[in-house]
Amino acid sequence: MRLAFMGSPDFAVPTLTALLNAGHEIACVYTQPPRPAGRGQKDRPCPVHAFAAERGLPVRTPGNFKDPADIAAWQGLTLDAAVVAAYGLILPAEILDAPRLGCFNVHASLLPRWRGAAPIHRAILAGDVLSGVTIMGMEQGLDTGPIYLQGKTPITPSTTASALHDALAKLGAELMAEALPAIASRTLNAAPQPEDGVIYAEKLRREEGLISWSRPAAEIERKVRAFNPWPGVWFEHRGERFKVLAAHVVDVVDIAATGPGARPGTVVQAPLVVACGEDSLAVDRLQRPGKGALAVEDFVRGYDFEIGSQLG
Repeated sequence: MRLAFMGSPDFAVPTLTALLNAGHEIACVYTQPPRPAGRGQKDRPCPVHAFAAERGLPVRTPGNFKDPADIAAWQGLTLDAAVVAAYGLILPAEILDAPRLGCFNVHASLLPRWRGAAPIHRAILAGDVLSGVTIMGMEQGLDTGPIYLQGKTPITPSTTASALHDALAKLGAELMAEALPAIASRTLNAAPQPEDGVIYAEKLRREEGLISWSRPAAEIERKVRAFNPWPGVWFEHRGERFKVLAAHVVDVVDIAATGPGARPGTVVQAPLVVACGEDSLAVDRLQRPGKGALAVEDFVRGYDFEIGSQLG
């Protein structure tokens, strides 16, 4: 088929690769515009843009679709379909209606649960035990379109956002490659999304990474995994910020000598076990500003978190 591909981050690259490997013609790739990055703050193309340029594919980077010239250029592609994966722009009706078969999205959740911007992170943070990918037909509502295919993958007690991202990117590519020819041949029908179970995955905010020790330890541990690698999870102590990269929950029974009744944020056991609103959190790996990440046993050789001290 003659396709356009619309995507920007690493998550979208496997899907574009799968479309090329399946022999589809990619008439054009649409991505977010290059943005300043790195120490020099020079404009840097997003991962899909860089990949498409390496493959010699034409790339367009409109900031939005308010310019009639951008809409006319899109309509002039005479597409069979468009495939969208984490593009980052809301598509108006003129864009959605132009391809002969329509526009189809790779969404990183089992819709209708976790519509919106950050489904991977919110699923881990909420304690979900199952995630997946939905291939849906696009309409103007936010992730409200009909469902063609879904694939599932477990969220284990050790799953990080980074690991789930990679698993779902691979799964989404496989499902889209399977769905497109079936949609074209009309052997795959879409089902409307259920009315029940709709939850929105709000965009991540950097300040969410600050630990509130008054929360249950299990919730903080999920946050450590959900916000890996961005925005990260941290606490402050003696005027410094410490990033927590791995942790596990310690039951209060296991720290009976020092833990029960301790104020949240109190270091209750070496090398770094911290009282929380419920149970305690044992920090396994952390990082100091400008330094490398270390296992906590190595970290405390150069920095002492005294038992009884209070973390910010």
